[in-house]
Amino acid sequence: MVMDTVQVRLSHGLVDKIDDLVGTGIYANRSDVIRDAVRKLVLDRMVGIIPNTGDSVKELREIKKKLSKEIKSFKDIEEINKLID
Repeated sequence: MVMDTVQVRLSHGLVDKIDDLVGTGIYANRSDVIRDAVRKLVLDRMVGIIPNTGDSVKELREIKKKLSKEIKSFKDIEEINKLID
C-alpha cells in the first residue's frame, strides 16, 4: 500500500511516550504508534453513528479493517469527519 508522508511536530514528552510504546514491543516504530492513534481517533468519532445490528465487536473490526485500507491521508479523515458532524 502506498502511503503519504506527513510531518508533525510533537513535544519531547509526547515523543518519549511514543518511544516507550515502541520500546515495549507493542509497536514496531513511531509511525505505527501514530497510525494506530489516528485510527482510534476516527473510530472514537464514529461512536453513536454506527448502526447496532447485534455484533458490535465484529462491526468495529470490519470498520477498522476498512479504515486501515481507505485512510491514506488526512484529507480522507476530514471527509470522514464531515460525515460524522
